[in-house]
Amino acid sequence: MSHDGTDISMPKMKTHKGAKKRFSITASGKVRRLKAFKSHILTKKSAKRKRNLRRPTTIKTPGEARNIKRLIQA
Repeated sequence: MSHDGTDISMPKMKTHKGAKKRFSITASGKVRRLKAFKSHILTKKSAKRKRNLRRPTTIKTPGEARNIKRLIQA
């Protein structure tokens, strides 16, 4: 505590807004993400491929997942 009664500590981490929009944390603590390549040039892609791109997936690399969790503070 300083003389005026406020805590002197490091500032809080801010949520990385770009990461917040792209990733979410599952109930079991995994990092969920949506798949790429689903925004345009869809005519040449098969229905099966587009259907599989709809489904979300998780980040498999432990280091990547740890970094993303730090960005979104979950």
